[in-house]
Amino acid sequence: MTLNIVHWVRHGETDYNLNGRWQGTLDIPLNETGRRQAERVAEAFRSVPIACLYSSDLSRAYETAQRIATPRGLEIVKDARLREIALGKFQGLTRQEIASTYPLEYVYWQNSDKYVVPNGESRLGLQARVMSFWDELLRTCAYEEVAIVTHGGTIRWMLNALAPQTILTRSIENASITTLVRDGAAWRVTRLGDISHLSV
Repeated sequence: MTLNIVHWVRHGETDYNLNGRWQGTLDIPLNETGRRQAERVAEAFRSVPIACLYSSDLSRAYETAQRIATPRGLEIVKDARLREIALGKFQGLTRQEIASTYPLEYVYWQNSDKYVVPNGESRLGLQARVMSFWDELLRTCAYEEVAIVTHGGTIRWMLNALAPQTILTRSIENASITTLVRDGAAWRVTRLGDISHLSV
């Protein structure tokens, strides 16, 4: 069977999201709002015929995946390649704190996708990592429709590689769903950062 539909889900909210702190690969759990959001995502997928879930191994993503998988007895496959970008010494700080504490590094970060944050990685490094996962998924997945629970930056740079024509006018929000459908040799975005299920 060929993989034809992939739903990319961003994890629910954490306290770091709420307070504008950059998490990167810090293992920050969902907060109460995030857990409620994860339940809404699970409801949105209740009638969707996904056969398997893949998840970042960070707890905020994995707990979101569990909320989707548990009621249906679905398997969750953890993969560290689905982690958020490693932000090194920026992690745990707000944008304002980064800009004031590491002004030169912040300027480099703002202006180059190749720039490697000290003790972290570049945006292009993140993209290479997630595309390594994607290429393996296409070679090995035996299902037609799956969901992947991951992080905002990971989804953004996956889209940059697979659907570069996609215009992102806002961030990929917590508990949002982005759907890609196979279109010949390419992939087409049919749903982008959808959060309509959170207001039901």
